Amino acid sequence: MKVIYLDVCTYCRPFDNQDALRIRLETEAFYLILQHIQHNHYQSVVSPVHLKEIEAISAIEERLLLKAQLEKFFCPVVRDKQAIRSRADYLYQLGFGIADAAHLAYAEVLADVFISCDDKLLKKYKKEVTAKIIALNPLEFVSSEELQ
Repeated sequence: MKVIYLDVCTYCRPFDNQDALRIRLETEAFYLILQHIQHNHYQSVVSPVHLKEIEAISAIEERLLLKAQLEKFFCPVVRDKQAIRSRADYLYQLGFGIADAAHLAYAEVLADVFISCDDKLLKKYKKEVTAKIIALNPLEFVSSEELQ
């Protein structure tokens, strides 16, 4: 079973303005991925970075819904924190933001696929780093896995 790591911007996609076609499509892709997680076709992992980022969301309803979603479907997994910290520091030195570096470092250790709606992050990771994990946006993941 593939293990996937969805970053917080992917979880938040349904709360974004749905007027743009791309955002609506990514939202539908996210829900499709969630459905497959619920049916045990994939396992999803949560890191402490998820929880910290979600705690910082000012919209109370969004924050509470996201926390409940993480608690309902996903079990947190933590491994060698020192290796993760070291990798996050390295990614930060390459110019990734603190949260992005931490998400990627956890994803590399915990998962097979990293999923994000952040084009700049995905492009930078694929271009500037010796990628240790497949990094895709939700639409690419749904397409590559032929999810229905």
